Amino acid sequence: MLRVRINKPVQLSPVRRVARVCAAVSTVVLVVAVPAAAQADPGGAAYLAANSLPVVITNLRNLIMGLLAGLATLFLVLAGVYWATAGGDPGQVEKAKGALRNALIGYGLAVLSPILLQLLQGVVGG
Repeated sequence: MLRVRINKPVQLSPVRRVARVCAAVSTVVLVVAVPAAAQADPGGAAYLAANSLPVVITNLRNLIMGLLAGLATLFLVLAGVYWATAGGDPGQVEKAKGALRNALIGYGLAVLSPILLQLLQGVVGG
């Protein structure tokens, strides 16, 4: 028979209770004080945007291509592992084929992402 043991709540000593309250209060003070220091006037011109729209879209394209290529490579490796360990099991072979199909879709999207982002740039007007 399985017995469940329920622990009783632990009563903290007054010193520990005060220490916990002080820790919580100091955390709140630090969180509130740090943004105030970040808003201080730097004395120079403040720039709202670091990059222009074409630079942002180029960076976004490179990021998307890298992520899609990485995921497609992961699915390609998984497909190879599934296929190698299938041992003639039709369910495992279908799983490998599905992973291979996903890898090919990922590589296709990685190749098409510059074209899609070029269309987005044309719509936005950059």
